[in-house]
Amino acid sequence: MDLKKSIGAYLFLLPAGIVLLVFFFIPFFQTIYLSFFSYSNDVYKPEFVYLGNYIELLKSPLFLKTILNTFYFLILCVPFLVIFPLFLAILINQKIKYKNIYKILIYIPVVISIVVVAIAFKWLYAPEGLLNFFVEKLGFAPIGWLSDPKVAMISVALVTIFKGVGYYMMIYLSALMSVPNELYEAAEVDGAVGFKKHMLVTIPHIMPMIALVSTISSISALKVFVEIYVMTKGGPLNSTKTIVYYIYEKAFENLDLGIASAGAVILLFIVMIFSVINIFVFEKDKYTL
Repeated sequence: MDLKKSIGAYLFLLPAGIVLLVFFFIPFFQTIYLSFFSYSNDVYKPEFVYLGNYIELLKSPLFLKTILNTFYFLILCVPFLVIFPLFLAILINQKIKYKNIYKILIYIPVVISIVVVAIAFKWLYAPEGLLNFFVEKLGFAPIGWLSDPKVAMISVALVTIFKGVGYYMMIYLSALMSVPNELYEAAEVDGAVGFKKHMLVTIPHIMPMIALVSTISSISALKVFVEIYVMTKGGPLNSTKTIVYYIYEKAFENLDLGIASAGAVILLFIVMIFSVINIFVFEKDKYTL
């Protein structure tokens, strides 16, 4: 009887295992394998170069710049995507009128394609677009939202923030539903009201969810591509070129699969490091020996 139950359980897991094998594990190990070959001379006859691709990448000023750009993008997006949706969730979780309408309005950008959102913002950021129209009306010179190297990355980050706020707000709202009202009542009896009440009750109670949002948003920021591809193509002057866009250029424009695969492996290690850091920062008590 136990054997039959075990076989049944494995049969249920089999489809998911096949999907993981085909779409994750095989491409994963194939990428590592390709990263040891150079395709710069002949795409059809790659040359085995050991760690040559990794050494070339780590010595490349452009690749190092893409790493800095990616971290800069992460710094621009993640703190806002962790804190502001939490503020919105706490606000909407109060006894206010039309809260469902507010939820829908804030969540609408999430269901819209990121390509559509990026194109819409590209129109807004145009030299004679709506944003510069208001800037000129206020008496200031037009801003090169996507043409100024100092401003372009911030402009792209605003698109990511606009797209993600509603998603992370809903995650926080689901977590807030699990906070017992008795804890808030006890905190009020002790004199904690307003912001202090949430610092003492809400934040500690939903800390695992804050860790989840921090991890997801960090990984998403490290893998940003569509916004860059649609809005800037990595420009101006490579100021918005991120690791994933660099990998895309090497793989599909230069057909240098070895360098692209090595870059993908390096990105994997960066993502893993950030994930581990987030877990231990927010949930260190669970892993204390």
